[in-house]
Amino acid sequence: MGSFASPLDAAPAPPTAKPSPPPAPAAANGLVTQEELKRVAAHRAVEMVEPGMTLGLGTGSTAAHALDRLGDLLRAGELAAVAGVPTSLKTEAHAARVGIPMLPLGEAGGIDLSIDGADEVDPELNLVKGRGGSLLREKMIEGSGGRFVVIVDESKLVPRLGCTGAVPVEVVPFGCDHTLGLVRKVFDGLPGFSARLRTVASKDGEGKEEMFVTDNGNYIVEMFFEDGIRGDLNEISDRLLRITGVVEHGMFLGMATSVVVAKKDGTVALLHKKK
Repeated sequence: MGSFASPLDAAPAPPTAKPSPPPAPAAANGLVTQEELKRVAAHRAVEMVEPGMTLGLGTGSTAAHALDRLGDLLRAGELAAVAGVPTSLKTEAHAARVGIPMLPLGEAGGIDLSIDGADEVDPELNLVKGRGGSLLREKMIEGSGGRFVVIVDESKLVPRLGCTGAVPVEVVPFGCDHTLGLVRKVFDGLPGFSARLRTVASKDGEGKEEMFVTDNGNYIVEMFFEDGIRGDLNEISDRLLRITGVVEHGMFLGMATSVVVAKKDGTVALLHKKK
């Protein structure tokens, strides 16, 4: 796989007359904080929203900035007739709080534009998403048609998927240990590979751990790779999805149409899906 240097293009001017957000303030060292980079990327993506659109509303800290911006524009009367389909219960609550009208996926009649963050983006614009546990709903909504714009800071650009952390797999609770074993067999003999069921601190506050549960009542298997996933990603995807007990995985292959990248100097670049 090649580097990211050649696909980066200067971001074009906004297609509408919506006011642009203020530039990201630089820190004392001349660089911009990661949170500001997220905000810059999210606001740039929101400039692509047009009146009358049905939007896929992403989940996570970067997508939250997009929700806030959409709410600001709606309240100011600078954007109208927009509705969103949330990818998680957390996003649903956030969208309601900032005044974004919402629709169930089954009543949306198609998604015009989805905006969401990503945990990793490779040179082919394949993604790892769902480390927060919302991968199933994200994939259902963001894969249901229209454009899918991903918003990241440049720390999320990787040479191959699985380089920086867990690749999640959503599994049904029944027989989860058995399913975990079958997931491990897909990568049997791969040096540096490991997999485990995700746990979180118990709510009883006694230092115990309990299973992390998704919005769909499922569990998450976390796959870890010493040097990222090598090989045919589509073949690996198929092998995982053929396991009875696996609901979905967090590799979003060939789905992103554009990626908005906020760079450390505060500028924005676009990566476009190869045709």
